[in-house]
Amino acid sequence: MNDETKQENVTEEEVEQTEQTEEVNETSTDQEQSETEELSEVEQLQQENEALQERLARLQADFDNFSRRSKKEREADLKYKSQDLANDLIPVVDNFERALQVDVNDETTESYAEGMKMVYNQLKQALVDHGIEEIESEGAQFDPQKHQAVMQVSEDGYESNQIIEVMQKGYQLKDRVIRPAMVKVNE
Repeated sequence: MNDETKQENVTEEEVEQTEQTEEVNETSTDQEQSETEELSEVEQLQQENEALQERLARLQADFDNFSRRSKKEREADLKYKSQDLANDLIPVVDNFERALQVDVNDETTESYAEGMKMVYNQLKQALVDHGIEEIESEGAQFDPQKHQAVMQVSEDGYESNQIIEVMQKGYQLKDRVIRPAMVKVNE
């Protein structure tokens, strides 16, 4: 009986060991599963973090571009702030020039013409002070950026595409053409 009792004890011990092994296995499986879940959570959080970092970088770049564009627009507005004034005053200058081309015969009209010439010169100086200048055209080569050809003729003594006559003066504000000069060009 002794042997049988020993066998039963051994069997009970084996059963207990098996149960303990199964418990350990279950515990380790649970731990592995929870570690796997934690790893997948960590990976997911890392991916979300990378996505947010990428989005933040794009937003920062968009903001920088917007700031740069706004600054350029403000600079252009300041640089060309006189354009509206020029557009309003250039026809006045044209009318002054036409008025000053009238022949003066007596003293009264001569003094009147001198006063007009002084006002004209003041007006032209005010335009120059604001960066508005005439486009030099007479005798120059035709430039489609600055000139508008209203007539083409063939005359001796002039090169091809040389401006023969200015029909209406052109004006520019700094480097921007406000009104192109209307010119007669040699063919």
